[in-house]
Amino acid sequence: MATHIRHILVAIGELQHAPRKELRKAATLARAAHAKVELFHAIDEPDPERSFPETATRAEVEQQRAAIAHSCQRRLERFARDPALRGVAVHCSASWDYPPHEAVIRRAQALHSGLVIAATRAHRPGARLLLRNTDWELIRHCPIPLLLVKSPRAYRRPAVLAAVDPFHRHARPANLDARLLQAGGELARLLRGNLQVFHAFMPIVSVEPALMAAAPLVMIPPEVEDAHAEQVTRTIEQLARKAGIPRARCHIRMGEVADELSVFVRRSGTSIVIMGAVSRSAIKRFFIGNAAERALDRLSCDVLIVKPRSFRSLIGVRAAATARARRAPRVLARRPRGTAVALRAVPPPFL
Repeated sequence: MATHIRHILVAIGELQHAPRKELRKAATLARAAHAKVELFHAIDEPDPERSFPETATRAEVEQQRAAIAHSCQRRLERFARDPALRGVAVHCSASWDYPPHEAVIRRAQALHSGLVIAATRAHRPGARLLLRNTDWELIRHCPIPLLLVKSPRAYRRPAVLAAVDPFHRHARPANLDARLLQAGGELARLLRGNLQVFHAFMPIVSVEPALMAAAPLVMIPPEVEDAHAEQVTRTIEQLARKAGIPRARCHIRMGEVADELSVFVRRSGTSIVIMGAVSRSAIKRFFIGNAAERALDRLSCDVLIVKPRSFRSLIGVRAAATARARRAPRVLARRPRGTAVALRAVPPPFL
């Protein structure tokens, strides 16, 4: 993430109601960075190319597609007239693309966006391994800094909190903490807020549920635990010092990161938490867990997700003709299965 963000993509999943929280946050950031904003919607309606009768002509299919795209475009344009966006350069686009998280990533990459803004919704406990919700998939796969908006509070000299893990308990890349602090510092300067550092660590011995048998209880002398806590504190303060953050803005807690972080955010009035995320397979998520996802459901503030420098997204911008060729024969379906990028009634994108 750079201070000079030139383009912000706001991913809008539902067109029934204006996403006022996202629009306000996008407007604030755009004014501060002198950036342009695009309101983007991945059309999720049944594709006429697959749901029309076999007797339908190509012209009839294209006419219906254009009508649906035009309707989506009109709704986005209505959102763009929200008072919060007054004075901001706003563009609107709707795309036939699926699944939604891939559509958002493709659009953001095509426009060279510096920030993606999306809404996040509450999820049922235990559903993380069963559902492919758009926000979770964006956390895992979006290579561009991703701001998940949860709080309706405006950014007024906000407290920005970088959740670091220099001990790489979750096998995170070594450069990720430096990127979190850099992104947090730039965001704090942009919004005239202040950057703070947070880290939660577990005691040397912590009893966790085992799959087949109970874990044995091992007694650790108090002085060993104290030495461990002192080492953690020194490491965090050294990391913060390199980023120019004073010791008073370092917050270190003992406990599970998602629990401790949510409590600290609620008590401190933090506006934005900066977290890192690394894409893992479903089986690794089951055994290792993903701190960003676990904390996301519990945090009451906005969350900025940043990827390590080495992260490369496997989701690329595909040509419409190539994607169309991969589609299955036309059948009645709830939503298109292909990944075509075919814009209808949308003016050329700006950069």
